[in-house]
Amino acid sequence: MGLDRRGFITFLVGGAVGTLCTPIPWKTLDDVSIWSQNWPWIPKLKYGERSQVASVCKLCGAGCGLSIHKVGKRPVTAQGNVEHPLSQGGVCPLGSCAVRLLYRPARVKGPVKNNGGKLEPISWDEARRLLDEKLRGGKVACISGDENGSASELLAGFLALLGSDDFYFMPSDGQVSSIAWKMMGGKGQLGFDIENSDYVLVLGADILSSCGPVVRNQKAFASKKGKYVYAGPVQTGTAAAVDKWIPTYPGQEGTLALGIAYYLLKMGKAASLSSFARVRDFILSKYTPVAVEAKTGVRASELKKLAQELVRAKAPCVVIGSDFGQGSGSFEWAACILVNFLLGNFNQKGGLVALPENKVIKSAPLRSELNQKVLPEFLANVAGGSKKVDALLVYEANPVYALPQASQVAEAFDKIPFKVSFSTFLDETALKCDLILPNPHFLERHDDAYTPFGVGKEIYSASAPVIKPVVNAKPTADFILELAKAMGFDLGFETFEEVLQAKAESLGADYDSLIEGSAYTSNKWIDQDSLSLPVKVLENGLMPEGEGVFLAPVARNYLGNIKQALTPSEVILVKEYELNGKDLYVQVNSATARKLGLKQNDRVKLQGSGRECVARVNITETVMDDVIAAPLGFGHEAWDEYVRGKGDNVFKVLTIAEEKGSGLKVWNRSQVKVVRA
Repeated sequence: MGLDRRGFITFLVGGAVGTLCTPIPWKTLDDVSIWSQNWPWIPKLKYGERSQVASVCKLCGAGCGLSIHKVGKRPVTAQGNVEHPLSQGGVCPLGSCAVRLLYRPARVKGPVKNNGGKLEPISWDEARRLLDEKLRGGKVACISGDENGSASELLAGFLALLGSDDFYFMPSDGQVSSIAWKMMGGKGQLGFDIENSDYVLVLGADILSSCGPVVRNQKAFASKKGKYVYAGPVQTGTAAAVDKWIPTYPGQEGTLALGIAYYLLKMGKAASLSSFARVRDFILSKYTPVAVEAKTGVRASELKKLAQELVRAKAPCVVIGSDFGQGSGSFEWAACILVNFLLGNFNQKGGLVALPENKVIKSAPLRSELNQKVLPEFLANVAGGSKKVDALLVYEANPVYALPQASQVAEAFDKIPFKVSFSTFLDETALKCDLILPNPHFLERHDDAYTPFGVGKEIYSASAPVIKPVVNAKPTADFILELAKAMGFDLGFETFEEVLQAKAESLGADYDSLIEGSAYTSNKWIDQDSLSLPVKVLENGLMPEGEGVFLAPVARNYLGNIKQALTPSEVILVKEYELNGKDLYVQVNSATARKLGLKQNDRVKLQGSGRECVARVNITETVMDDVIAAPLGFGHEAWDEYVRGKGDNVFKVLTIAEEKGSGLKVWNRSQVKVVRA
């Protein structure tokens, strides 16, 4: 029988169908794939046993508990510790990046000496000998970005043994609250028991996004027992989430508080202050509804309603702070304290509370005492020549980038002959220093957090290394203990772990339990003696404003903070109206845009403090009239390719002023001139 064309095609199709239907070729391919992966020269992945260990996050001041997931000896991811009171299983965007930051390109790989801009590796022994030589007999100062860790206590104690009290924290709301509280005669550290409050009025502080113990605040808000109201110039994460947003001009939180106090006083409310009569008369005569409305932009009827709602609440709490976590003065905090006193909620459940303090380094002052010395004033004195410093130690802080009036900061640094950076990453400040001695990533060292600012109870957390350092880094605290011993000083401990053990013991906590992820807590509040409020400080809310548009710097957790730049993992979270390419975006509403003659995407310069910041314009109704909002976290000149050269640094155009009555440096009311670029 002949094979025609039809038969040939039928044969081919039938063969193909038969081949597809039989399992033989598929099984053969499977065997080949398995066989080809078992060649002896192919490397095998060794996964190891999965486990979880506890840690304490040190990327900001919140002190959240983390649960680090490990495969074998390597950490792979970070989640919130369910058992920790400040995280309760939650984690912020920055904390979730903790493990990946172990391998950030900007990490300092080992101790280096800055030789005219060229970083030359040196040994740790050589570094210790150099510091021994430079610190003996000289005037030494220290700047710390760790506001609640025992490492700062150790550094302050070391300076005291050197004969210096020039220890400074980076500026924060916590520091200013401490200054205002001490000015009033208060003892301890102020905190807010919002977990038990049924009405929380937040003035300025973005407590659900960037200010204070954010995750703890979010947990309290999620299980809220009452109403949350926010007053501020920008619809921040807090403003968008709460029951009501009240737009108010930047830096006017204290004035708004006294506007509420006016109505509380009219209702017959009183406060246990020796100066109460003078304070009452001053507020009733000066902070009238008309005057407060003119300063804040908040209608008198709204002020009265807020006062009435606060009085009706069983456990009200008024929280205050700068929109971006720094730059406010004692005026704002004194006003907030006064309103809480008038509401009768001081040292009450759900109110404003005074928490205990603790220290174990004998030569170190208490944190509240360290907070009385402010960094901007110190740097201004150094730059002006009235203060002489021979050596400066900078611990986990980046003042060259994250302080206003950058030219003055740079001038101060230039006048200090010897500077040392104890930084995990190669930031702007590290590049200005003569010696860079890398501190391990917090997952590679012992560390702790004692009562982060904003919490409503005394809390202590501690952690041990999760992994050995992946670079040639040495814990700064242990290095200082070795250096002190070599110089003949006794800080009372051989290792930093001993310091943490002593702190746990002094509190009555079990150190091993802390390392395993629990936290020590105490509901003890500090009773106060006679308190007073200087009327002179209250005059600051009546000061005339300067010229220009109000600038509202916006801090967002995912954009980094004052000591940690935007992380490589969070680049994808940056909104196109915050950064597009290398262009920073600022926000104005349509009414302000028309007044300034601006259109969407216009290129502008913000001018202030003798400097300028270049940006493009985004028009949005999430900003109140006559305010320009600008995101912080951009404009880095150091770090790595993920952040370097992208956007501009808004800190450059913030202007420092002196607060009347206290002499504090403040910059929460900065104004800028807006011109086309």
